[in-house]
Amino acid sequence: MRCRWPHTCWAERTETMDGTPRNGTPLPCSPLDAGQARLIAESFRPMQAWGSRRDYYYTRGKLGSDPLYDGVLRHLPDDGQPVLDLGCGLGLFAHVLRQRGRQQEYLGVDVDSDKIARAQRAGSGLADVRFDCLDVQAPLPAHGGHVLLLDVLQYLDEAPQLELLRAVSARVAPGGRLLLRTPLATGDRRDRTTRVADRLAWLVGWMGTRPRHYPDPQRLQATLAAAGMQVAPLRPLHGRTPFNSWLLVAERL
Repeated sequence: MRCRWPHTCWAERTETMDGTPRNGTPLPCSPLDAGQARLIAESFRPMQAWGSRRDYYYTRGKLGSDPLYDGVLRHLPDDGQPVLDLGCGLGLFAHVLRQRGRQQEYLGVDVDSDKIARAQRAGSGLADVRFDCLDVQAPLPAHGGHVLLLDVLQYLDEAPQLELLRAVSARVAPGGRLLLRTPLATGDRRDRTTRVADRLAWLVGWMGTRPRHYPDPQRLQATLAAAGMQVAPLRPLHGRTPFNSWLLVAERL
């Protein structure tokens, strides 16, 4: 069978013995080092000695193990255009952005009001950073610049996913980029591991909704191309984690 996108022939996709996808080498990105992760985690320490340290330890573990932040920053132009982060959670990307000396205006939104409140407290000292509670299926805020959509799509059904991609594309300014990380429906070991982990995150209450639909890569790329975006090939962005994480970079010329 001939693939529409030769660089992503999913019908023939398999893994090597070490779990590396044969259709692409993982991006050479690294997690934050222990010192960098600890500095950001300090913002999430509870104000009382007896308060919960869940966010503190989560932040240290997330930043110290996931190459997401390095991978996204490598593809996010430092051009002064504002950044809209959809599904921002605790807003860790804003902290990394400022730690790396990036001064772009940042707006992070998430449907989880409790996480947004914790993000606002931890990010109160960050200049030009705002957090708002918003469901990504509601009308999105006015924006023209770069857009981040990181580990969000699988929590929407297929039709809302495609609607969101169209709405997001309209908010990418000329010269701006959409940076999207998502697991994909690939049917392999990483796919199965990711589905189990996402469901567990919902069951223990870390995520407020269950996973609903894992995107088909060809449909994802075609939707963005139809919205006028120039779409680069998908690349694995999972580092040493066991998850099926892929980065897609789309640009409006």
